[in-house]
Amino acid sequence: MTRIGIDLGGTKTEGIVLDDEGRVLARRRVPTPHGEYDATVATIVALVAALEQETGRYSSVGVGIPGTLSPTTGLVKNANSTWLIGRPFDRDLTVALNRPVRLANDANCLAVSEATDGAGVGAGVVFAVILGTGCGGGIAINHRVLTGANAIAGEWGHSPLPWPNDDERPGPACYCGRRGCLETWVSGPGLAADHARVTGETLDAVTIAARADAGDVAALATLVRHQHRLARGLATVVNLLDPDVIVIGGGLSKLGALYRTLPGLLAAWCFSDVITTPIRPACHGDSSGVRGAAWLWPLEPAP
Repeated sequence: MTRIGIDLGGTKTEGIVLDDEGRVLARRRVPTPHGEYDATVATIVALVAALEQETGRYSSVGVGIPGTLSPTTGLVKNANSTWLIGRPFDRDLTVALNRPVRLANDANCLAVSEATDGAGVGAGVVFAVILGTGCGGGIAINHRVLTGANAIAGEWGHSPLPWPNDDERPGPACYCGRRGCLETWVSGPGLAADHARVTGETLDAVTIAARADAGDVAALATLVRHQHRLARGLATVVNLLDPDVIVIGGGLSKLGALYRTLPGLLAAWCFSDVITTPIRPACHGDSSGVRGAAWLWPLEPAP
């Protein structure tokens, strides 16, 4: 049996083919069509076709999206790729691919991937964080995703920034209609926007990190603010869920300083005398979510 996983990101869409032992048989990345629903469906269809042509195998298909399906309507909700909202994305893909398709939140896919054969192996409770175009969260308990009654378990990115300073109120506007959501502070665009507000420089997160590594004082200060905000956000997760491990994926997971500084910062905000929660980068890097999407199908032949 082979499985195809698709990770629909804000800037890129990745596809992967795994065999039943988790070995990668093929992998491709293409740009994500921004703002175009029909083009997004077509991109995934073309990606699946290319992967199956490369491997010569018909596969099951799982897709991770930056949102979730509403249990009430069956339509996409809470997607920062807003052109998906209100659409029957799984049904449209099922028709276009002529096979059943399973969808899950991308952070849930990350959680499953890392709990199965990544940085969360052996942990009973894994909290997985995506820090990229958005800020997502997923929970895996004994290798199974906790979805929740409203399909929003783990969505810490749309909680407000905890313990805000005066200059952090009311916070930036969020696409969800509120202000000051964690996503507006700790995502890649949130980090870049904070740097622009303070310095007047318009730089992306990658450039800011590179400048900080080169000794740029302003860029380093931006990363320090980001780390403190991220620690406050994660402290609320620890206080509520107390996971065995926190795993970080997405583009910002490559910021090595996070793993040196976050544990100490986290302890200052948690309701405990000692905090021993390990914080680890995703073992499979920015491809962890796509692996989790592939694992959405069980060990059984594809239809």
